[in-house]
Amino acid sequence: MKKILILNGPNLNLLGKREPGIYGARGFEDYYEELRARYAEKVELDYFQSNIEGELINKIHEVGFSWDGIVLNAGAYTHTSIALQDAIRGVKTPVVEVHISNVHQREEFRHHSMISCACVGVICGFGLDSYRLGIEALLNLPASTL
Repeated sequence: MKKILILNGPNLNLLGKREPGIYGARGFEDYYEELRARYAEKVELDYFQSNIEGELINKIHEVGFSWDGIVLNAGAYTHTSIALQDAIRGVKTPVVEVHISNVHQREEFRHHSMISCACVGVICGFGLDSYRLGIEALLNLPASTL
């Protein structure tokens, strides 16, 4: 059974409350339970959220040599954090960057990601389903990517 971590960055603990026109009206915890049920036979899923950059880095370090994948929504740190990029580059576990909204339809500063270059792929704009697509991408990675 594969082990995949869903890692959420700052303000994503407010999903369902924060800007529902952009992020939807559903909280992440409910969606996460659906994902766990959907992949119960294939994947051991875990979930971690923090508003603190260092805690996200510590979690990447913790699972980055023994897990099969990380689905990362780094929130605003996507656009600013070289430290997250370095953490992703420093581990062996493949990381898929995901975003709920299509960041390329939003403010100009959201058009550039500091972490994309360290990730195996990027998924954005599909709402919470971006996480499912990230899991699917990790499950279908060719062995040469790992």
